[in-house]
Amino acid sequence: MKMGHSLFWGILLIVIGLSVVIKIVFNVDFPIFKIVVAFFFIYLGIRILVGGNWHYWGHHRDKNSVVFGEATFDKIENGTEYNVVFGKGTFDLRDYKPAEDRPEMIKINTVFSNSVIILPATVPVKINVDAAFSGAQMPNGNNTSFGSVAYSSEGADTAKAYLSIKVDVVFGGLQVRRY
Repeated sequence: MKMGHSLFWGILLIVIGLSVVIKIVFNVDFPIFKIVVAFFFIYLGIRILVGGNWHYWGHHRDKNSVVFGEATFDKIENGTEYNVVFGKGTFDLRDYKPAEDRPEMIKINTVFSNSVIILPATVPVKINVDAAFSGAQMPNGNNTSFGSVAYSSEGADTAKAYLSIKVDVVFGGLQVRRY
């Protein structure tokens, strides 16, 4: 069940209309402002619980961000930044093919969230992770909770084409797997 903006505003207008009718007919005063504020907080709570797009006041969520939800990214673009906030992001790059002549780079920010990066074993990759109050696990078994950790796959230092991943993890978790 997803609650849209029109449903919320429709219920709110019905409540305001009913309170005006009750005030005029039965001379009972309802605190309309308190009811509006209460319905607004109920609406926000339901939106957080059931998920949905956060299109408020002209702002919109872009395709490279996850907020209060879950997403799987299976195609990446060179030079792109991905954000995972209060959710879970899975970066399934098993079908990734590196460029032939240059390195490609992506940046992943994980805040109060969990991210999983799945990489093919054949692609050269360099990963630099900065972590604060979190857990980051690399394929070679290196872990960090505070500070930095780096991982380079076999052949990444000599290859002309490799994937470079910069990850910032704050109050979250990161797991990198090779297949």
